[in-house]
Amino acid sequence: MRLTSDFWVSALVRRVNGTGAFAALSNRGAMEAGAIFIKLRNPDGTYNLFGPAPQMIYDETKPDERLFMQLKSNAAEMDINDDLEKQKRWDSDLWIVEIEDYRGDRSELFSVVEV
Repeated sequence: MRLTSDFWVSALVRRVNGTGAFAALSNRGAMEAGAIFIKLRNPDGTYNLFGPAPQMIYDETKPDERLFMQLKSNAAEMDINDDLEKQKRWDSDLWIVEIEDYRGDRSELFSVVEV
């Protein structure tokens, strides 16, 4: 059984804040299954955007795991916000988590796959 989006996002925010970084929720989506997007601020002031990985990427032996793919890299905040507004018009049930992490290592925060 897959964790609800609400539970997973709460755990992510707690995990990020526990590592010395900062995470906040900027859009609350559907509790059960809203898509999750992560807006990550880099040390140089640019942003990366991560969104749900396509279903074909998931490992059948780990169906509960949430995977993300990088949608944009080293972009201006305005570009990221524009993309997220377009996503919200298409799917108003999405979650947006904003993270500021100046350590640079995000591997323990959430799983990113190459598509």
